[in-house]
Amino acid sequence: MSYTPPPLRADEERTWAILVHVIAGGLNLITGGLFAGLIGAIVVYVVFKDRGPFIRQHATTTLNFQITLVIAEIIGLILTLAIIGFFLLAAIWIVNIIFSILGALAANRGEPYYYPLAIRFFK
Repeated sequence: MSYTPPPLRADEERTWAILVHVIAGGLNLITGGLFAGLIGAIVVYVVFKDRGPFIRQHATTTLNFQITLVIAEIIGLILTLAIIGFFLLAAIWIVNIIFSILGALAANRGEPYYYPLAIRFFK
């Protein structure tokens, strides 16, 4: 017998949709990136993906963006050997902050959000 968690209320879905952006972006901000935001996005996605369509959309788009950022950060780390990687890593850090804020604001308004530049690994 498997346990299926009950769907979230609309206000709970909105709150968790905001938090998935804040958690993922904030963890990258606090730790300097590379996997922290991805881990936060994975946790929220796994726990809440089946609890409502609104949280699923926001968790999925955040997860896709965080995977894209990890790929970009690995490329940036490799390119630090050619100096340009430092600029790329700084740009990634800034883009993550801006897009995470925009995602949280869209979730607060009850709107879907898709990160620009994100590769869609999950739909």
